[in-house]
Amino acid sequence: MLSKGVTLRGLEVFEALAVTGSVAQAANATGLSQPAVSQQLRNLETALATDLIDHAKRPMRLTPAGHSFLARAEAALSQLRLAQSELTVMDLAHLSALSIGVIDDFENDLTPRLVTILADSLTRCKFTLATAPSHEILQAITDKRLHMAISASDGAMRDGVIEYPLARDPFILVAPKGAAQHGDLLGSLTSLPFLRYERDQLISRQIEAHLARQKLDLQDRFEIGSHLALMAMVARGIGWAVTTPLGFMRAGRFHDNVEAFALPIAPFSRTISLFASADWAGDVPTDVANTMRRLIQTHMIDPALSHLPWLAGELRLIEA
Repeated sequence: MLSKGVTLRGLEVFEALAVTGSVAQAANATGLSQPAVSQQLRNLETALATDLIDHAKRPMRLTPAGHSFLARAEAALSQLRLAQSELTVMDLAHLSALSIGVIDDFENDLTPRLVTILADSLTRCKFTLATAPSHEILQAITDKRLHMAISASDGAMRDGVIEYPLARDPFILVAPKGAAQHGDLLGSLTSLPFLRYERDQLISRQIEAHLARQKLDLQDRFEIGSHLALMAMVARGIGWAVTTPLGFMRAGRFHDNVEAFALPIAPFSRTISLFASADWAGDVPTDVANTMRRLIQTHMIDPALSHLPWLAGELRLIEA
């Protein structure tokens, strides 16, 4: 039996504190007030009769007991989040047909899990799923070739389409390991070319528009259509790029040779949204959106914050 005072909320707060080292950032990540975060930690430490965090250090640091407990707590929370996402039951048995398009950023982890969850509910339904870049997915939902789409948002209003925001995905800078200096990121990268996404892609248009607003005129030499190819080029030391945490996590095979940094210019982000035909307004798109939020949190945001803790409060869900 768990000791009285060891609660799920307490474990989540402890995990957030361990990642961020800051009560303020942990409050941001958990949606609690700063006093509530401090109280949750005190309750947990009292229940365990040990200090998990060295409160004299700033940023906060884990004690040896805290390091040991964190590994167990993270494993338990991961399993609970996975169970919550995979046991989600949606009432889709009444559907005769459903077509969904999903941004290709999710094809490694989220899309297979979403398909499995949907398949359990679509008992008598003709089901179609397509993966593609955001600009193609958005065009398909605009042309009514899809019932629903999960994509980066371009901010446009579409007749007969309702948008359900899911997550905020801030842009970051990625560079070859050891190539960039924290004090002067852009200055230390002048010897390397800037690697652009193919200009037809939505992510490229968003990045180029922001660079123009910041009056940055970067070398126009490489234009890459594949995200993984772009990340491979960064890993090989060919150049640097601007991407997002979701894109960075998708390229896990290159992490040993790539470093990620907060942008040294004005921050900006993209929104990942579910788009649904207005004919589908009601429980179905809401259920799919809620399922996607849980999957994004468990399989994208949590691992990203563990790898890049400075993104706490920036990379986050957008609740309905």
